[in-house]
Amino acid sequence: MKSRKTLAVAIGAGIAPLLAVCLPAASASAHGYISSPPSRQAQCASGEVSCGAITYEPQSVEGPKGLTSCSGGNAGFAELDDDSKGWKVTPVGRTTSFNWKLTAQHATSTWQYYANGQKIAEFDDGGAKPGATVTHQVDFGSLSGKQKVLAVWNIADTANAFYACVDVDVS
Repeated sequence: MKSRKTLAVAIGAGIAPLLAVCLPAASASAHGYISSPPSRQAQCASGEVSCGAITYEPQSVEGPKGLTSCSGGNAGFAELDDDSKGWKVTPVGRTTSFNWKLTAQHATSTWQYYANGQKIAEFDDGGAKPGATVTHQVDFGSLSGKQKVLAVWNIADTANAFYACVDVDVS
């Protein structure tokens, strides 16, 4: 009996490394989004706004760098680009904290924030890997009233970025 257990352990130990090499690696299916003030994808995930696939993967709005759409150019998340969908507008002050929830941390070049198509803030991480949460203090300057903020997380070692739109009312 003892020799059968030893043989089973030996075979298992020999097969495990082989399986690790032969099985396909899992692809990353999670990355990050703005949780506060609630981004459009955060509102979908919480059920505050009725949405499709983005409800289940708010962290996955990824596309090539340089886009200006809330969906990151992803047709599956196009509803994020629909300004008439009933997005909650969050009242904020002239300087506001934007909190990112990162479910997979990537080396980061920059974080950018746009309002009315104009860059209002940029934070350079120089390729550093962020933690599970990131907070930026963004100053709206002379902007006031309702604004759609496009936030972009530019990844340092790929051609992609992650996108989030947040609807705010600056007072």
